[in-house]
Amino acid sequence: MTSASLSGRTVLVTGATSGIGYETARQLAERGATVLVHGRTAEEAQAAADRLIATAGIDTASLCAYAGDFTRLDEVEALAHRVIKAHPHLDVLVNNAAIAAPERHTVTADGNEVAFQVNFLAHYLLTCLLEPALTSDPGGRVVNVSSSLHRTANIQWSDPNRARRYSRLAAYAQSQLALTVFAADPRVTAVSLHPGVCETSLRPLYAHEGDSAAKGAAHVVRLCDPATEIVNGAYYDRDERVAPAPAATENRSVQRLNKLASLLVGHTA
Repeated sequence: MTSASLSGRTVLVTGATSGIGYETARQLAERGATVLVHGRTAEEAQAAADRLIATAGIDTASLCAYAGDFTRLDEVEALAHRVIKAHPHLDVLVNNAAIAAPERHTVTADGNEVAFQVNFLAHYLLTCLLEPALTSDPGGRVVNVSSSLHRTANIQWSDPNRARRYSRLAAYAQSQLALTVFAADPRVTAVSLHPGVCETSLRPLYAHEGDSAAKGAAHVVRLCDPATEIVNGAYYDRDERVAPAPAATENRSVQRLNKLASLLVGHTA
């Protein structure tokens, strides 16, 4: 079956230099979308774009490289401003960038536990700042690449940095639950997705082996397609819509998380 063209659509993919993010960028560009390829540094982002042009035959005009280190919230702000200036009409934001929480408790220069900031707070801030550019046209949406591990998590409201009791798996799971809860925020149309256990740098958190990153990316790309109808806050396990953890659908959780995140990133919605 031939995939429908995504020509005329502009998509920002965070963490697009490797793994599922890179494969998502490739598949979107192959279907005609203009893809904003985000990397931690300008060099990494440009190298990923060059690789897509060289190995996948993607047209240079379809790719734009953008940099922003998510361990620094000032760089997230700068990224958002650059994107809006160059692309005032953005159809889809794929919040994909993620790290495994380190073995030792680590805090960013902004004062947040590093996995919570990179995997959730940076995406929260980026989404809020890009809201003016995110189209309200049918098909416009945010896709949060989350994880089935969100089901094992709880958000430590009084200690989101987990300074008192740290476990890398609990810290990672908390960041994924927050990202899943954030999809239900009514300000933008958003969904969250567990793309399956794939052969990426995060795979050791889950299992000994996994699907290809390309297979996981295909589930992301399906949700980027305006032909795929979505309900705000919906959660998908690969291509099937399923119920997320109960906390992810509670209005109180959404409101509390919004308040906490706004405080931590210094941005009032």
